[in-house]
Amino acid sequence: MSEILKRSITGALYIAVIVSTAFLSHYLLLLFFTIVGFICLKEFQSLLQFRNIISYVSLVVLLYYFNFTEVYMPLLLTYMAMTLLVKFILLKDLYTLNDIPIFDGRKHLLTLFYIVPSIIFLTMIPVYKPNYEHVLIGTFVLIWTNDSFAYLVGKNFGKHKLFERISPKKTIEGFIGGAIASILISYLIFEYVGLLSWWAWGILAIIVSVFGTLGDLVQSKFKRKADVKDSGKIMPGHGGIFDRMDSMLFSSTFVFIFIIFIDYVS
Repeated sequence: MSEILKRSITGALYIAVIVSTAFLSHYLLLLFFTIVGFICLKEFQSLLQFRNIISYVSLVVLLYYFNFTEVYMPLLLTYMAMTLLVKFILLKDLYTLNDIPIFDGRKHLLTLFYIVPSIIFLTMIPVYKPNYEHVLIGTFVLIWTNDSFAYLVGKNFGKHKLFERISPKKTIEGFIGGAIASILISYLIFEYVGLLSWWAWGILAIIVSVFGTLGDLVQSKFKRKADVKDSGKIMPGHGGIFDRMDSMLFSSTFVFIFIIFIDYVS
């Protein structure tokens, strides 16, 4: 079986599970993301050569708190701020030659304020307002569109490297192609789904294109440091769950913040 066919079949099954759980039941969606979160934590801790049960417990406790209780807004804002701080530091550390110096010896911070909140903010999108499961699925569609067209355009037309030291195959042409395709698809999502204005869907497309690509680069650096090709082998043609979710995980905090912002200004 060719690599492209394996990727297509695995990706289609992955998409079908996310879409069906999102529309069938929020409980099923939470169960799915709990399983995804556990696998991502396991794969991520394997990359870091680190084990910590606290992150798994934190994921379950925080999923319950943020989805089934009245959220204390200052706590949510503090959690967002700490998550953003960690993600921006990871972006800064893309430019260091080898290590991720600020987290050397503090690996628990990465699991607690990178992987765990990224899952949490994804699950909060469908409960933010009625019918916002469509926004969650729309965001995934934008990520898939960006990834697919970045790969296709980069493979066929890419000449200028985007960040060769970290990811030699990524190109500027691929990044632009993925972003343009996502913006175009965002209009179709607006026509079909609504809920948000077209300009809001367009900005979401830009957010997932930029931060999704950066998330992929961050994960590539972790894999280079660990000297592995993939974070796992659970998804044929894709590697691990973390390999498949890296763009969405990094983007999720920015997506959720943008949703809150447009609700506030509308």
